[in-house]
Amino acid sequence: MGQITMIKSLVRWSATLGIAGTAFLGSGILENLTALSLPEDQVLKKLDPVPVFTIADEQGAPLVASGEDQAKVAGVFISQDDAKQFVNQLKTQNPELAEKVKVVPVSLGEVYKLSESAESQENALNFAYVPEEEAVNSAKTIGEANNQPYQGGVPLFVAKGGDDKGYLTIEKDAQQVIPFFFDKQQLEDMVTKFKEQKPEVAASVDIEVVPLEGVIETLETSEDKMLEKIVLVPSTESIEFLQNSSPQNGGITAPGAAPELTPDAAPEATPDAAPEATPE
Repeated sequence: MGQITMIKSLVRWSATLGIAGTAFLGSGILENLTALSLPEDQVLKKLDPVPVFTIADEQGAPLVASGEDQAKVAGVFISQDDAKQFVNQLKTQNPELAEKVKVVPVSLGEVYKLSESAESQENALNFAYVPEEEAVNSAKTIGEANNQPYQGGVPLFVAKGGDDKGYLTIEKDAQQVIPFFFDKQQLEDMVTKFKEQKPEVAASVDIEVVPLEGVIETLETSEDKMLEKIVLVPSTESIEFLQNSSPQNGGITAPGAAPELTPDAAPEATPDAAPEATPE
């Protein structure tokens, strides 16, 4: 199945929602990570469907800035519009350099692989994720309301509800998966459907924020089986970008399976239960 077709499947949201009973991304778990993890191919399967945007030259070499201790840092933009705006600013500040670079789309999985392979290299290239400003503002608002101030990073939005404050789920291939959204509005649309289907628990539903970087670290290092249920949902902007792109455009590698969401089953809450954990 091709990249564009799989990303388009994200648009077909299921009306089937539920609650997963395990809370695994709390600060206590992140502070005590075990040595076990998801296999790398499973981590990549979750990251590959997400497009991100870098600034690179015609040969694909990324634009590099000097960070602390002269470390080489390349920016990875979550929003294509933000990346374009950066290039436009560069045209004013350094027109000669701006003529040599462009916005290049790449999968989040590819960035992850490059980052992993660079760890063992001396003076390795580091990647700095640049979150979308609207998402950051939403994260700050939610953090203040939850008494959990936004600490930086790329915000992901996830909903919890029910007596045990389990994660809200959607159905994928007859299984319940836990969607983490880059776009808060997409999550709010899902929550609205859930409240219509489960009015008895509507009042218990909350939206929380976790950093993408923390999710990736947890996928790498935690043994919690519930991690297999995580699905990263690209923003509306990113989905539209991929819908309008040809398979050859931008060199994004074909992602792994994207959520195929079906509307034909009734919502149910999974029976698992775990102690509630406070979000990062």
